[in-house]
Amino acid sequence: MEKIIRSVERSDAPAIRAIYAPFVSESATSFEIEPPDAAAMERRIQEQRDQFPWLVYEVGGEVLGYAYASPHRAARKAYQWCVEVSIYIHERARRRGIGRALYGSLFDLLRRQGYVNAYAGITLPNPGSLRLHESLGFAPIGVYPRIGFKFGTWHDVIWLQLRLQEADVPVAEPLPAKRLFEDGGVRERLREYALRGG
Repeated sequence: MEKIIRSVERSDAPAIRAIYAPFVSESATSFEIEPPDAAAMERRIQEQRDQFPWLVYEVGGEVLGYAYASPHRAARKAYQWCVEVSIYIHERARRRGIGRALYGSLFDLLRRQGYVNAYAGITLPNPGSLRLHESLGFAPIGVYPRIGFKFGTWHDVIWLQLRLQEADVPVAEPLPAKRLFEDGGVRERLREYALRGG
């Protein structure tokens, strides 16, 4: 079956919602309390995908995972070269290299855009997610103890950082994600990453 990594479409919202919902309703991985419906997920995609990459991993036409970047402290302009990243894989598609393929693609795009730092927050304990992030070069930078209260208990969150590139002086403005996908070379790179997972 064909494996594809591509930019998200609004029509992917129901599939993305189905992957994400268990992380909300069955665990403290996400600090949301109620899973968003497909319409809310579509709004999130629409609001961010022009500037930030949202990628899906598809096998035989089925979306099995997604990864995306979002702004880090958007209200403060000096943070504009930093992003927060998230990744969610369907339960039956884990440990197949899909996470590594998606994140590899995402980081490639973020570097092309001119971003310098990527941050990830992980609710503890979550050894699988920690292993994935650290294997890709993320380094722990601190723990927020007892920061989220969900399912009747407090949860810690560890924050990790990945230096995407060294830049004494960054680009004036990060390139919008929508511009990246006009480049055939980018689409070819995504195809190469897709073959590494699944």
